[in-house]
Amino acid sequence: MNQDLRGVLLAYWQQFLFVLPRLLVAVVVLALAGVVARRLSALIGGRLRRRTDDPLLADFLTRFSHWGLLLLGALLALQVVGLSGMVSGLLAGAGLSAFIVGFAFKDIAENFLAGVILAFNRPFRINDTVQIRDMIGHVEALNLRTTLMRTFDGKHIFLPNSLVLKEPLTNFTRDGNLRQDFLVSVELGPDVTPAVAVDLILGYLRTVPQVQQAPRPPYVNLEKATATTVDLRVFFWTDAEDYRRGVLQTKSQLMEQIKLELRGAGLGVPALSQ
Repeated sequence: MNQDLRGVLLAYWQQFLFVLPRLLVAVVVLALAGVVARRLSALIGGRLRRRTDDPLLADFLTRFSHWGLLLLGALLALQVVGLSGMVSGLLAGAGLSAFIVGFAFKDIAENFLAGVILAFNRPFRINDTVQIRDMIGHVEALNLRTTLMRTFDGKHIFLPNSLVLKEPLTNFTRDGNLRQDFLVSVELGPDVTPAVAVDLILGYLRTVPQVQQAPRPPYVNLEKATATTVDLRVFFWTDAEDYRRGVLQTKSQLMEQIKLELRGAGLGVPALSQ
């Protein structure tokens, strides 16, 4: 019994000594693959950033090249150890295992391919303000599996790339300009007509630097009229580069200031609404 155990252990030890040089070579190959992948991907990323103004695509391709080179190094290390044939044989011979592995990695592969499409299709850039479903925020990164978005209240949302690709996506800042509107209710009087209120509103909007005057100047439409009041819809264009500050805060300030301007001119303003 002891002799059999000693024989088994001796056989394992001899096999380990036989495989040890290959393991050492495989470790060296993995280490070299990591160094080469890091430096080569950094070189590729640097050249891409110098030749393109789209950092999103450059960052994605840099990560892709880094992980691709690491995968090639891992496959080469397996080949050195002699396990590549064993792994491929097990996967080819076990249909159920292959099915389970394929099913487990289906979402990963789907998100990776969706990330490739997003990187080349480029529906958004870094710091663009986008809306996906009911989520609005700035795009911060496009990774191999997820898209990172930061909401206005500081939350980070990691969205699967396949979801970003499939869902309708609204980009508020891609064009650089965005039209906003709000409703003003004005009380009518003997000397107060809709034209008077419109002239006052447009006159004030021409003095606001954040409101574009050309090629799309602000305008006001009569939306609803009663015997005592009129509802005026105010339309204006602003710079959408910073959506929260350049659009939302500007709209809020204009609503408040127009109310004050109308009241200062003696016009009744019962309410302002979106």
